[in-house]
Amino acid sequence: MLTATATEVQNNFGKYLQLVQNGDEVAVMKNGKMTARIISYDKSVSYLTDSLIGVLKNDYDDKEMRAERMKKYDKNESVN
Repeated sequence: MLTATATEVQNNFGKYLQLVQNGDEVAVMKNGKMTARIISYDKSVSYLTDSLIGVLKNDYDDKEMRAERMKKYDKNESVN
């Protein structure tokens, strides 16, 4: 996942939008804390679907499921 400050995203929105369209995710940091994450529509639908599958199966441990899902989406990269 790429990281950028809120100011950087605001000043270069087109650049970050293009990165998201190309499959990256952007963590938006403000005052040193992640405040938002920009992901593509397709990934957001997939992420929500993955979450609901466990709930519907009645086999859902929130912390375990979140950790498992995050492995799928986390790339730990940075842009600056």
